Amino acid sequence: MSDNPLADEVWGAMAALVLDNRDSWKRAVVEQSGLPFSRIRILKRLSRRPMSVKELAHAATIDAPAATVAVNDLEGRGLVVREVDPTNRRCKVVSLTDDGHAVVRDIEAITDPAPDALASLDDAELRSLKAILVRVQSLSGR
Repeated sequence: MSDNPLADEVWGAMAALVLDNRDSWKRAVVEQSGLPFSRIRILKRLSRRPMSVKELAHAATIDAPAATVAVNDLEGRGLVVREVDPTNRRCKVVSLTDDGHAVVRDIEAITDPAPDALASLDDAELRSLKAILVRVQSLSGR
């Protein structure tokens, strides 16, 4: 919880809207890629930047052993590679291979239409909401 109950309420509403309306997209992604959704989450995070397994675990909200299992699986499929971190030779960094980037591009091409409730907003409301979300993303460093 934050110190702002209204922000917490808005966050809850946003999360519920997304969670309640993404099942068909998730199914389509799993069917097209042939990967469990847990692996898709890892690939999407790695598409932003290479990460250590520890960073990846934190970003994907899983524990380090589960992240290691996921990376091993994705590495076996040729979608990621582990390389020595040039800034700390004792660590390894996980990054997408060309095939991994292709899977992410394929996933991003799968349509994910807005739920009817969101699509029913008028253009001015949608532009306002978009501007707010862009601002929130910029404040979160993404």
